[in-house]
Amino acid sequence: MARTKGDHDARRREASEAVWRVLDAHGFGGLTLRAVAAELGATTGLLTHYFPTKRDLVAHALDLLEQRTADRPREVAADGSDALRGTLLAVLPLTTEAATSNRIWVSSWDPALADPGLSRDHARRYGRSRDKLRDLVAAAQERGEIRAGDPADIAAGAESFVLGLVVQALFDPAAFPARRQVALLDDYLRTLSP
Repeated sequence: MARTKGDHDARRREASEAVWRVLDAHGFGGLTLRAVAAELGATTGLLTHYFPTKRDLVAHALDLLEQRTADRPREVAADGSDALRGTLLAVLPLTTEAATSNRIWVSSWDPALADPGLSRDHARRYGRSRDKLRDLVAAAQERGEIRAGDPADIAAGAESFVLGLVVQALFDPAAFPARRQVALLDDYLRTLSP
């Protein structure tokens, strides 16, 4: 009996879920075709129909991580400095789900740095994030809520601050509980006031 496109799509979704479970348990360091196949209860041969190489698997995992991060529910204000604050708060590991996502993001840096194509893809991802922040900064500047300056530079500084805070919170969650992360972000944002 011939397989239908629906079967193929369903199996690919199952493979994606298995990829996520491996990432959740082991990060990118433990992401192998064998580990995903075992998690899926399939052979590596079956898995290579979806991901012919380890690089294809890693690229898919990066796309999956980006999509899951984007789909995570967030409460973000409509405009101004509140929108900037909400967007930056959404990056921080303030919940278990956000901590898991951030832990996986950080583990993705190694394979992305080792492969020029994946590195370019990651640079584009972070570039899109900075572009979004730049637009939020510019809107807050128009409202007089953020000091004058190049919105792109202010956005790059904000992204750098938040990513640094993410790393500290992941490595030392006891020293950086959610309330402290929020307080540190608010202190940082005050430095952007006019």
